[in-house]
Amino acid sequence: MADLAQDGWVTFPTEPALLEWIAAALPRARAAVADPDQRAKGLVCEGTWFVGVDALDNDPKGTVGGVPLRGAVRETADALFGPLPLHRAQVSVIWPGYPRPRDDESEAAFRYRQRRDGAHLDGMLPEGPTRRRFFREPHAWIMGLPLTECDAGASPLVIWRGSHHILRHALLRACDGHPPETWGDLDLTDAYTAARAEVFATCERVELSAAPGQAYLLHRLALHGVAPWMHGVQAPADGRMIAYFRPILPGGAAQSLMTE
Repeated sequence: MADLAQDGWVTFPTEPALLEWIAAALPRARAAVADPDQRAKGLVCEGTWFVGVDALDNDPKGTVGGVPLRGAVRETADALFGPLPLHRAQVSVIWPGYPRPRDDESEAAFRYRQRRDGAHLDGMLPEGPTRRRFFREPHAWIMGLPLTECDAGASPLVIWRGSHHILRHALLRACDGHPPETWGDLDLTDAYTAARAEVFATCERVELSAAPGQAYLLHRLALHGVAPWMHGVQAPADGRMIAYFRPILPGGAAQSLMTE
């Protein structure tokens, strides 16, 4: 808990309970990646990224194939805001060559993914033709469960140490004077953009890689992204495959920003 509060993430060593869960989840994740409908909506970046939103067929407790989601990472997550119902996990898969351009992104957006790992705050949604940012879907936490064994340079998750402190204070200042129940409807673009720039200038960029059976838990307000695939890195045909859970906070933006 201390590492999560200070740095913005905590990593967990290999646990048999997670290895059992992965044994049940991996074949279902592979089936999702191979499914034509899933591929049609999830395969982007010229075939180097399967986004895989809601791709895994787990239940609201995280159970998949009759195997419950247990272990220290789950216990730590539940201690933050109490047990929350889980969505179908994202199955994020990346292959050599990432990043490549997406069909719907500008040259500036592509360069941002190349140079800044596509750094973002989950739940800060772009809307309208000018892609103004609104904190519509604040999450309680982000849990990453690697499903395949890869070299460290296989597009690891990137996080900026302590970034959650900067983002929280910046967004709180932007919301000051507005009723808390309206915070999810406020245009926070300028505050968010300035806070990201401060993070890039002042916070350490850290690459997180883990093996199946290990896990990491990210603070809900941590700035994070995905690194480019390093040349010569080895990975299985499945690619770098990670299951992510990020349940929505019931109290919305106000609960997220007013909670330390």
